[in-house]
Amino acid sequence: MPINYDIKQKNIKETVIPMYFTRFILAFLIFELISIGYHTPAISQERSVEKQDYATIIMYHRFGESRYPSTNVTVEQFESHLEFIAEGDYTVAPLLDIIETLQSGGTLADKTLAITIDDAYLSVYLEAWPRLKEYGFPFTIFIATDPVDNGIKSYMNWDQIRELQENGVTIGSQTKSHPHMHRLSSIEVEQEIELSNNRFLEEIGQYPQLFAYPFGEYSLNVIRAVKDAGFIAAFGQNSGVLFASDDMFELPRFAFNENYGSIDRLKLALDGKPLRVSDITPQDMVLTDNPPSFGFTVDDMLTPISQLRCFSSEYGQLSVQILGPRAEIRLPGAVKGPRTRINCTMPAEDGRWRWFGRQFLVN
Repeated sequence: MPINYDIKQKNIKETVIPMYFTRFILAFLIFELISIGYHTPAISQERSVEKQDYATIIMYHRFGESRYPSTNVTVEQFESHLEFIAEGDYTVAPLLDIIETLQSGGTLADKTLAITIDDAYLSVYLEAWPRLKEYGFPFTIFIATDPVDNGIKSYMNWDQIRELQENGVTIGSQTKSHPHMHRLSSIEVEQEIELSNNRFLEEIGQYPQLFAYPFGEYSLNVIRAVKDAGFIAAFGQNSGVLFASDDMFELPRFAFNENYGSIDRLKLALDGKPLRVSDITPQDMVLTDNPPSFGFTVDDMLTPISQLRCFSSEYGQLSVQILGPRAEIRLPGAVKGPRTRINCTMPAEDGRWRWFGRQFLVN
């Protein structure tokens, strides 16, 4: 079965955590640092017609910057992605439109996607933007303001950012200094957001409406601060397909980089459907108990729930106990690193897959 892997993101000083990947031929990909076993489930039987209230969000960082393979895609890879999307049955929509449509109870075309780019690297302006314009694809860029203010040569400047904005690119926030936000005090979190918002207002004339957590890391306190600052949605870096009943401040994205940017993986993500879950425990990704008692309730339209499989970036396939519509997932040991990811999948119709991912942090 397909399993997602998530790219560990770098901090502002270019520290990166490498990813590891193994891919089965045909329908099976291995996600998140591990190679795990294979199973052949029957197709799940949905009990009713599924509302088209979902979309896939993909994310990039650098383009044609081979010194940073963990955050880079080659120009050739990116061109192949855009060509695949253009020739397929996909609808590329502005991220803000997707969020507003879902929040208002509307529906989207099947296989709707949004393109996002984190950080304001100069290669976005020089390499990605001209190619996106050629295809007429909208995108959102999430920016931490300090690197731009400090004039770091590998980043865009405010004039270039304004040029993107004037041409319809959505500008989102990624704080002031791109910190590990869950490690900050409440006051520091508020300052990161307030100071960056002030810089956006000064330079582009408005506050961003969308927010991306640096490294995909956050806590319940960070979520509250982002909500209080007036953002309407926020995004992590855990894989999954977002849908209308998701927490709009914990939305997933599929990340792509140089080593893990195949067309097979792109198709798998873009053809994905949401694994509709609720009542997720623990609510906070910052662990107070290690290992976590992870669980969620699966929407009763998705059957049989016995086809659910979950995998950890540290331990591989995990034990899943099914209690009616409830799935309880247990790790065989404590989370060892500063973070781990657990991804769960179920088969859908037409060879497609449902996705739900969760990241956990250890302070």
